[in-house]
Amino acid sequence: LEAWYQKGEGITLNGSDVQTWADSSSNSYDMIQDTATEQPAYSAGVLTFASADKNNLQTSGADIELTGDFTIGAKIHLTAAGGTLLGDNTIAGEFIRFTSTTELRVRVASGTAVNIDKDSGTWLEDAYMILTRSSDVMTLYWKGVAQADTETKAGTASIDAIGVRRTDTNPYEGTISEIQIYSSSSAALIANINDRLSTL
Repeated sequence: LEAWYQKGEGITLNGSDVQTWADSSSNSYDMIQDTATEQPAYSAGVLTFASADKNNLQTSGADIELTGDFTIGAKIHLTAAGGTLLGDNTIAGEFIRFTSTTELRVRVASGTAVNIDKDSGTWLEDAYMILTRSSDVMTLYWKGVAQADTETKAGTASIDAIGVRRTDTNPYEGTISEIQIYSSSSAALIANINDRLSTL
């Protein structure tokens, strides 16, 4: 476990907006936003990101760096395409972004991006997802179902922001309830994350 932004835990509010979402792992990758106009709204464990306001949270220290296998799980409700779920707001070319209603784009190590297409329907729904990389092969699970389109991409994935990529670009539109980030991948881990996220 590299970082865990747990639903309803570690939240510091500025009024009704989130100033800090503390990391529930032992690694202290706390996500912080000191600019009030860029703080996501909060209610009952759910953070709402408005792309027009460029709502985002960023680590105060080192980046989360995933050099090999990784697994990222999230409980989300995307309400418009184009936004970045996770990215790096200081290093160019590092992001996980919903480029359209049916395509997820992943770019790591500032290299060529890869696109993962949804089997059917759109991302615009209340859902939970897992993106995993095992031996450089990326697989996306949407509501517990592995999507047919897999992509191969090596390189270090750097993350220091929720909701944007460098610099405050492609902001996320929708809600996020939880994000888990691991520097490993296994069938058991994927099953455990799916089990938890499906209950949120």
